[in-house]
Amino acid sequence: MTQFLHTMIRVSDPDATIRFFELIGLQEVRRVSNEAGRFTLIFLAAPGQEGVAEVELTHNWDPEEYAAGRNFGHLAYRVNDIYETCQRLQDAGVTINRPPRDGHMAFVRSPDGISVELLQDGRLPAQEPWTSMPNVGSW
Repeated sequence: MTQFLHTMIRVSDPDATIRFFELIGLQEVRRVSNEAGRFTLIFLAAPGQEGVAEVELTHNWDPEEYAAGRNFGHLAYRVNDIYETCQRLQDAGVTINRPPRDGHMAFVRSPDGISVELLQDGRLPAQEPWTSMPNVGSW
């Protein structure tokens, strides 16, 4: 039997990354620090998804610069109200790279440049200001 456990991303600022994912609705479910290995693992999940579909944040204590790689792809989350979610992210200073013009899909980036796709549960009617917003950067 094969079972999906988690996706791991390396992060330079765990607190900023946790705040970002909290805006989407994830929460920290466990944390493990390894002093000998000089790293901390922080696991996040949407409520009810603990142990089912998690994001593992790996923070290496020694400073390291991570280049964004398109080969990673993206993380994807279904949300109850894509407009409300994007507004909450935007109000917190997050750039909406691909606005939810169609009432269904948007893309943002985490503080470390990880592409995150937001998908509306079902579809909402097109709504301003999102319908007229241009794409920003890449996702």
